[in-house]
Amino acid sequence: MPEVTDRHPAAAPPVTAAAPPPAWSALRHPVFRWLWLATLVNYVGNWMYNAASGWLMTSLNPDPFVVSLVQVANSLPLFVFALPAGALADMIDKRRFILLLEILTTVLSALFAALVALNRVTPAVLLLFIALIGTLGAIETPAWQAITPLLVPKPALPSAVALGSLAVNISRVVGPALAGLLILGSNLALPFWLNAASNLGVIGVILAWRPPPQPPRALPPEHLSDAIRNGLRYARNHGPLRAALVHAVGFFLSASAYWALLPVLARGQLKGGASLYGVLLGVLGAGAVAGALLLPRLRARLGVDRLVAVGELGTAVALVLFALAHSAPLALVACVLAGGSWILVLAILNVSAQLSLPEWVRGRGLAVYVTVFFGTMSLGSACWGFIGAHLGLPAAHLLAAAGALLAIPLTRHWRLQGSAEYDLAPSAHWPAPVLAQPVEADAGPVLVSVEYRIDPKDREPFLAALTRLARTRRRDGAYSWGVYQDTAHRDRFLETFLVDSWLEHLRQHERVTRADRALEDRVRGFTHEAPRITHYIAATT
Repeated sequence: MPEVTDRHPAAAPPVTAAAPPPAWSALRHPVFRWLWLATLVNYVGNWMYNAASGWLMTSLNPDPFVVSLVQVANSLPLFVFALPAGALADMIDKRRFILLLEILTTVLSALFAALVALNRVTPAVLLLFIALIGTLGAIETPAWQAITPLLVPKPALPSAVALGSLAVNISRVVGPALAGLLILGSNLALPFWLNAASNLGVIGVILAWRPPPQPPRALPPEHLSDAIRNGLRYARNHGPLRAALVHAVGFFLSASAYWALLPVLARGQLKGGASLYGVLLGVLGAGAVAGALLLPRLRARLGVDRLVAVGELGTAVALVLFALAHSAPLALVACVLAGGSWILVLAILNVSAQLSLPEWVRGRGLAVYVTVFFGTMSLGSACWGFIGAHLGLPAAHLLAAAGALLAIPLTRHWRLQGSAEYDLAPSAHWPAPVLAQPVEADAGPVLVSVEYRIDPKDREPFLAALTRLARTRRRDGAYSWGVYQDTAHRDRFLETFLVDSWLEHLRQHERVTRADRALEDRVRGFTHEAPRITHYIAATT
C-alpha cells in the first residue's frame, strides 16, 4: 500500500486523445505485416471450412435446428474454454502456446478432411470435429489477441485491431466463394484440405517471431483458479470493460440469427444451391470490408457510442430484409448491410476491450470478452434455430430484428472507451510495506487501513473521489471495502479493505497504474497531512 505523501513526484496525467493514426499504420511494423498476411490466408481457409461445414450439414440433415448447431458447435467452445485459456495466456509464454495450438489445429483439420474424402462423416462426426477444432481455437484466442500490443506500439493498436477485422472480412469474401465453387465441382473434401494447409504460414511467422523481452516477475505466478477469479473480478469492477460486455450481449444475441440461419435461407427460402450460399457469404464479407474502410471516417464523425447504435440499427434493417427475401437480389442487399453493420460494431467493441486492459490482466480480460461474445452467439444461434424450425425463418429474423432495435435504448448508458484515454502502464509508486517480522506469502486475510484528515466542508467531494478510488481497490484484489468517519473528530476518515493474502496484496503493488495514481492524487488533494497507512494480518493461534 503506498505511503501517500508530498515526496512523490507529480502523477502522470491521463493520456489525452490524439488524432487517430492512419487506418493502415500497423502495417508499417514488419512482424505485424507478415503475420497479418499469413492470417489473411489462414482466414480464407477458415471461411472455406465454415461454409463447407454448413453446407455439408444441410446435405446430411436439412432441419434448421440441426443446421444451427454447426454455429453452436463452433461458438460454444469459446464460451466454455476462453476464460481458463485467458488465465493461461497471462501466466505462460504466449508465443510457444500459440505455436503448439496451431500445429494441433493443422493435424486435426487434416484428419477431418481425410474423413470427408472417405465419406465417413455423419452429423454427429461433423459436430464433434467442429467442436474439437473450435476448442483449440478457443484456447488460442485470448493469447492471440493479447500478443497484438506486442506487435505494434499503442498508438497503432486501433489500426491493428481494425486490420485484423479487415483480414477476417476480406477472407469472408474469398473463402465462401471458393468453397462454393469447389463444392459445385463435386469436390467437397478440398475446402477442408485447404483449410488445414492454410495454417502453415501462421506457424512459420510465429516460429520466426521473437517477442520483446518482458520484465522479470518479482512475485511467483498465480494459480490457475486464482488467475481466473482475478480476471472475473477485474471485469466486474472495471467500467470500460463492463460497457463493452453489455454492448456485446445486446448486439451479438440478435446478429447471431443470420449467421446461424444463412445456410437454411439459401437452400430453403431462396431455393438455391452451394454456389448461392457461397455468394451470400462472400457478399456479407464484402459489406464488412466496405464497413472497415469507412470505419475511421465514421468513427471520427460519430464517436464510438453512436457508431455502435448505427451498427445495431443497420443489423435490424438487414434482418427484416432477410425475413422478406424470397429472391437472391434482396438477400444480397441484406448481406451487404449486415456485413457492414457487423464490422462497425465488432471493431469498436474489440478496440474498447483492448484499450481498457493493462498488461497483467490482458489475456483474462479479453477472455471474458470472448466468453461473452461467443456465449451470446451460441445461445442466440440455438434460439433462432429453434424458432426457425417451429415458426419459420421469417419469424426468426423478424424477432431478431426487434431484439437488435431494443438493444439500442437498453445499452445507450454504457459508454465505450474509444481511445487510449487513460495510461494503464504500471506506476510502481507504492513503496514496499514496512515489516516488523517476515510475513508468509499465504498469510491472510490482510486488512489495510488508510487514515485521512480533511476539512469537513470537503466531505462530499472527498467521498466521491474516494468512491472512484475504491473501484480500483476492488478491481485489483480488494474486497469488503468501506469508509468510516470518526464520531469524535469530524475531519478524520478511515478507509479499509480486505485482501485474500499477503502475496495478493503485494500483487496490488504491481497492478496499480498511472491512471490510478492520478485518482490517488485527487483524493490526496483534500487532505491536511499525509494519509497514514496500516497493514494488519489475521491473527491465528
